[in-house]
Amino acid sequence: VQLQASGGGLVQAGGSLRLSCAASGIMISIFAMGWYRQAPGKQRELVASVTSTNFTNYANSVKGRFTISRDNAKNTVYLQMNSLKPEDTAVYYCYVYGREYWGKGTLVTVSS
Repeated sequence: VQLQASGGGLVQAGGSLRLSCAASGIMISIFAMGWYRQAPGKQRELVASVTSTNFTNYANSVKGRFTISRDNAKNTVYLQMNSLKPEDTAVYYCYVYGREYWGKGTLVTVSS
């Protein structure tokens, strides 16, 4: 099983990025999926999750700015991030609930 996260990069505050997590070796359609992030010196934290029936949940810090979605036909989960802030700087990881699979992560850096 591989979870390939992509779409990270350097962006100015107020900008947007779209992260993708493409899965192989597993059909994600029956699993809840999540995006987590870990900033330097901090613990990994939940950013957003989406169930197999598209129920979504967000951390308070990203509500109204981030949107998680999934495309089961493409076996991919997305995280649209708008109005980015410097405190969003972190490595972002995707996660498969129920299998405890982690992707390798993609770095997001937001400059002020």
